[in-house]
Amino acid sequence: MRSTFSASCSVVGVAASLFVHLATNCTATIEKPNIIYILTDDLGYGDIHCLNPDRGKILTPNIDKFASQGMTFTDAHSTSSVCTPTRYSILTGRYNWRSRLQRGVLGAYDKPLIDADRLTIAGFLKKHGYRTLGVGKWHLGFNIETADSKVLTDKPVTDGPITRGFDSFWCMDLRVWPPYMYIDDDHFTGTSLQPNTRMGLEVGGKGAPGINDYAGCLPDTVDQTILKITELAKEEKPFFLFCSLHAPHTPLSVTPEWKGKSGLGLYGDYVMETDAEVGRVLDAIDQVGLTKNTIVIFTSDNGCAPYINVHALESKGHYPSAQFRGYKSDVWDGGHRIPYMVRWPGVIAPGAICSQLSCQVDLLATCADILGVELPKDGGVDSISELPLWRGKPRPARQSVVHHSFKGNFAIRDKQWKLVLCSDSGGWSRGPKSPPVQLYNMATDERESRNLEGEHPEIVSRLTEQLKEIVANGRSTPGPEQKNDVKVNIFK
Repeated sequence: MRSTFSASCSVVGVAASLFVHLATNCTATIEKPNIIYILTDDLGYGDIHCLNPDRGKILTPNIDKFASQGMTFTDAHSTSSVCTPTRYSILTGRYNWRSRLQRGVLGAYDKPLIDADRLTIAGFLKKHGYRTLGVGKWHLGFNIETADSKVLTDKPVTDGPITRGFDSFWCMDLRVWPPYMYIDDDHFTGTSLQPNTRMGLEVGGKGAPGINDYAGCLPDTVDQTILKITELAKEEKPFFLFCSLHAPHTPLSVTPEWKGKSGLGLYGDYVMETDAEVGRVLDAIDQVGLTKNTIVIFTSDNGCAPYINVHALESKGHYPSAQFRGYKSDVWDGGHRIPYMVRWPGVIAPGAICSQLSCQVDLLATCADILGVELPKDGGVDSISELPLWRGKPRPARQSVVHHSFKGNFAIRDKQWKLVLCSDSGGWSRGPKSPPVQLYNMATDERESRNLEGEHPEIVSRLTEQLKEIVANGRSTPGPEQKNDVKVNIFK
């Protein structure tokens, strides 16, 4: 599925007339579908075999199968090329750089990034009759009590996800930091429903031998996800389930049965294990009979991390960024062009491919559109509904998107033109220095190899002013102007 700038959605293997019929008649029969968001961590666009068949060597049969069941977006982006800011945008429908976090990510014990009065997708759906649950990585901050530089595990965790719209959230953010424990809603736990023998933890945070392996974290997270799905299937209310996997982020904690499977080292093994665990989640949805009226969205928070020895992978023929330049942290497309697939039986035709520009920040507006309600004037200020794309409409949902790097550098994409406001990657990738700005035509140069800033100063000027306006207005969608949380400088 090679990405091209055709600004179109097509249907593969299904008659177009059937697709139109399904798309125009589905909303009369399906109300308040369940919504499951599966977010992986540091999984590159090119790590999915069906997205990168010529330059990808890792097998991902479960995700490939899922792609064949719904719509695959080939020009989809996270708002940032690193973790915390991307998650902020997914949940709030707001560009991450409008928050106080202007570069990097939150630390393990940092204060909450999402303001208590900020609308989240969980809070929005909860107001409209949904049960809202989360499992896995949060990485958006909470308040924990400490004494003598130690976490007090008998004290409640406050200002966490259950205060940001979630009814329940099983969190594993502190799996690799003291006290090496999970957080269940608002309290620490070394166990979920049974002793956590895989991680070797005890209540109180004492690590048994093997604690530094962390190999049980991924299966534990999926076990919890399946448990939630099983429980939710028994209820009458629709639900939103945020399944936030930490894999294949480092440490590359591969379980013994997957070590050596890829022939490409631990990272390849971990991607294969992640694919298998995603398959377990999808199987659970089928087994409890939720498939028909459940929207499932699969994606990643940013590109592949270069520090997993990416060049060794490439020497063996596997390119985690596919044909795109850069990796996690970079403002080039390899940092934020991500796998993005949506399945909604009866609405999205199997095998549909969409090459239109899209962004994860659009989830909130899309859900509002599905429910037929308007967002409040200060909610989802950068979110645009993707529902027309899901229904196969030819018109583009979004014309432009703003990108942001680890170092806080900006880029703006408008149709085929991409303006980068720095002389390098904006992240960890190294290369020859460019002029102070970079301009690429993504229709003819998706590798971002030819800087056209000197040939098109009028486009540089137009896009710069467009970005300034998006920043100044506090929003990029129609509505009353809003305020950013801090002063935003687009020139670093």
